[in-house]
Amino acid sequence: MSAKKDRAALKAAIRSRMLDLEEGELATARAHYERFLGEARLDDREGHDNSDIAESRESADLAAAFDGPVHTHQAKIDALEALDFALADHVRPGAVVSFNKRHFVVAVATSAFDCEGRSYMGISTQSPIFAAIDGLAEGDSFTFNGRKTRLDEVF
Repeated sequence: MSAKKDRAALKAAIRSRMLDLEEGELATARAHYERFLGEARLDDREGHDNSDIAESRESADLAAAFDGPVHTHQAKIDALEALDFALADHVRPGAVVSFNKRHFVVAVATSAFDCEGRSYMGISTQSPIFAAIDGLAEGDSFTFNGRKTRLDEVF
């Protein structure tokens, strides 16, 4: 298989892995949200003591706290699905970049994840590092936090 086909296959695997991870995070956030929302509902009996009301209110507050992550993970999934992951010859959204023996995907911010024997991290287009490398090509150098660095890979 050619290097171009290898890179295209790797990008497809990376995108799939990122979607799987975000979908798992979304499912977890939804489960927490639904659990606490269910616990916030008072039953149909007429009298509820202060303890029942306090517990209901606490569960409602916890459900509200999980509402944000639900929307965040859904937005990341939507962004990943819409993003052009075609091979790139310069840094842009959807590109995979490597420098200093670290590998990044310009897409959405993520924790480190493994794919095909390498560790990657998703970075947002709002991140300072993206601002430093946007538009650069493989072999180009950039300065970030006072250190000059070379882009080892862009695809």
